[in-house]
Amino acid sequence: MSAKLLDGKHIAQDYQRKIAMQIKQRTSAGLPQPGLAMILIGKDPASEIYVANKQKACQAVGIHSRVKTLSANIDQAELLTEITECNQDKAVHGVLVQLPLPAHIDTTLIIDAIAVNKDVDGFHPFNIGRLAQARPLFRPATPMGIMTLLNANDIQLAGLHSVVVGASKIVGRPLALELLTAGSTITICHRATRELAHHVQQADLLVSATGKRDLISSEWIKPGAIVIDVGIHRLANGKLCGDIDFTSACERASWITPVPGGVGPMTVTSLLQNTLIAAEMQAS
Repeated sequence: MSAKLLDGKHIAQDYQRKIAMQIKQRTSAGLPQPGLAMILIGKDPASEIYVANKQKACQAVGIHSRVKTLSANIDQAELLTEITECNQDKAVHGVLVQLPLPAHIDTTLIIDAIAVNKDVDGFHPFNIGRLAQARPLFRPATPMGIMTLLNANDIQLAGLHSVVVGASKIVGRPLALELLTAGSTITICHRATRELAHHVQQADLLVSATGKRDLISSEWIKPGAIVIDVGIHRLANGKLCGDIDFTSACERASWITPVPGGVGPMTVTSLLQNTLIAAEMQAS
């Protein structure tokens, strides 16, 4: 078997063209340009790359973005003040604090401080709660991007057994809610899960969101399964790869996301979509 690619890069380009057209129509009608404020703490190289990619995508579709880079030693109260200013700025429709944060910052407190109607990352408990009720407002960007990618390839999720490996608040948990709403039967595996191989072997749809290379063996993949690899790692030769060995996984899967070019572009596209939705909500 040779798996078909879930080409996130190609699908993202199509969606971003549509977003750009909607924004052009919006501004032609005299409505303000959507605005996104991103707050970056410290000089983490990966976070800097992520924010730069988001800013580049915003520019491409017509979203005004600005990045506030703050010291890694910033006081938590000062960071909260920055968020409050963004919440109150009418030119800012979406607010994003790039994660992870330094150890002395309470991530939960920071996420809770972002205005619900500007929470374009979809991490605020209000938005997660709505997702759990199957009536989402802002959906977390990576799970939303995965669902968009599956839907764009006409993959029917109802009735499938979906196994999500990784229970983070950013990907694993909200993605399980998305899949549940789509009619899948869900298994979530985490660090306390016993017999991981057994659970993976049952998956019609397998999602690896562990951030650990080779935790999941390609030999465990059920023949014909759909494989979504959320992980991204840089090898010694500079190349990027996912959690699962791509070459061997392709021999068992029916569909698979490449790394790079799979989930990543869809995550950015979801952020753009959420920012546009936020602008439209605040205008009305």
